[in-house]
Amino acid sequence: MTTSTSPPATTNITQPTDQETGPDQRSWLATLEAAGQLRRITASVDWDEEIGAITRANLSLGGPALLFENIIGHENTRCRKLLTSAIGNRRQVQLMLGLPEGTSDAAIVRHLREAFKKPIPPRVVDTGPVKENIIEGDEIDLFQFPAPKWHASDGGRYIDTFCGVVTEDKVTGRDNIGCYRGMIVDRNKIAKLLAPSQGWGVHMQGYKPEPMPVAIVYGWHDVLGFCAGSPFPKDVCEWDMMGALLGRPVDLVACETVPLHVPASAEIVVEGYIDPDPATFVEEGPFGEYPGYHGDAGTAPVLQVTRITHRNDPVLRGTLEGIRPGCFNEDSIVNFARSAITWNVLEGLGIGGITDLWMTEVSNGQNTVVQIHKAYRGHAQQVAAALWGTGGAVWMHKNVTVVEEDIDIRDPVALEWATSYRVNAGLGDIAFYGPTMGSSIDPSTPPEKNNTTKYGAGEWTRVLIDATRTWEFGQRPEWGGRHFPPIDRVDPELESRVAARWEEYGIGIPYLDAEGREMLTMEELSKRLPEV
Repeated sequence: MTTSTSPPATTNITQPTDQETGPDQRSWLATLEAAGQLRRITASVDWDEEIGAITRANLSLGGPALLFENIIGHENTRCRKLLTSAIGNRRQVQLMLGLPEGTSDAAIVRHLREAFKKPIPPRVVDTGPVKENIIEGDEIDLFQFPAPKWHASDGGRYIDTFCGVVTEDKVTGRDNIGCYRGMIVDRNKIAKLLAPSQGWGVHMQGYKPEPMPVAIVYGWHDVLGFCAGSPFPKDVCEWDMMGALLGRPVDLVACETVPLHVPASAEIVVEGYIDPDPATFVEEGPFGEYPGYHGDAGTAPVLQVTRITHRNDPVLRGTLEGIRPGCFNEDSIVNFARSAITWNVLEGLGIGGITDLWMTEVSNGQNTVVQIHKAYRGHAQQVAAALWGTGGAVWMHKNVTVVEEDIDIRDPVALEWATSYRVNAGLGDIAFYGPTMGSSIDPSTPPEKNNTTKYGAGEWTRVLIDATRTWEFGQRPEWGGRHFPPIDRVDPELESRVAARWEEYGIGIPYLDAEGREMLTMEELSKRLPEV
């Protein structure tokens, strides 16, 4: 096992000055604190479930980032602090992207779409703060780090929850940075959930039968977790996308024992190798995963740790999984990035007419809603088929709903109206596809079909709900030559007259919509929704 001298696709190799070390977790904490989005928890807390319970309540309330500074059993260990909930609400995402408070969800997605089109490659530097402490041999002890037992049902302490798992494609040399869970099973071993259909699962195939080198980054600027948990196409490197969001290259430094590179100012880096031989696998789980249900245990490959490097007084980064109504989390917030990436992917495949896209938070992207300007029959079916063929479909796009421009895809009432009056299952507006690959963590699939060791993925039958207006009725004279009945509207001239006299009527409520904006007139609605 040797260290490679070949860096990823980068700019120059240099030695940074103190002023050039760039964004990291510490600068991100300063940004959050200045905005009133950080709380330092100095009260004594237990890593065994208590941190998870506090985090659950805080995320449910849309609370600030939490920096736990007094963790029972870690008063004098190598790492004494844990950060969580640092991108757990919309204001934090706005801060990360440099957007003003009040920026709408749709505007955030559009901002990300444009940013991801402008990659900035990383640069390799000689050294950095992550090299301040280098741990090897018998000194390696993962229990020195305050990894919580997040949920009562968890099989152990999960150290890998909001991290960057770095691997390299053996053929192309391109890095993949993903976010994959991991449970401590020994002082120098982490059991990892590894699906062959994921980015690093594909990499593993290229290394067989040799062990695959891996580096895990805990704690850097939160663009790391934001991008690591996002479904970029395999020809896109997440380092480039992090640079795009920061507006500058990510400074990378070579690892000590694996041929990989990691952020020079990361808090903690764990290096090691994963053996693909099933004989080396161990029991991993259960774990309270993203669907909000108790997950099953199973056998999993093991990261054998060869080196740990960390900054002085390091801060471990972690997060709470498990989404359910009334309780979103940091994983659900990453759907801003997933939505932007998926929109770009569809346009890259040549599918036009997309006007908005949203991967719902409570479903963690299993449900995807697409708004289109319908240009031809079968437009919705084309959108769904393209989504189901993407690499991210192993975890996402189980159920796809397609609507037109007059439907606000983030408004459940508007979606219900569209599915009520524009969907007829007997006319092909609901389509099934499968069984196909799917999330192995979705509890709606029988456990025997979710065996990733046997099948490489779970099993889904996917659904398209085409909630656009049908073109099958033909042009009807009683509808003014349209293919679909016209929407009941107030004459624009009459509506303008009513608006002008509104105060005179003395009704006593402002002429505003539910969000405090001026009412959308029928004339404006007509511009948004062309007749068919």
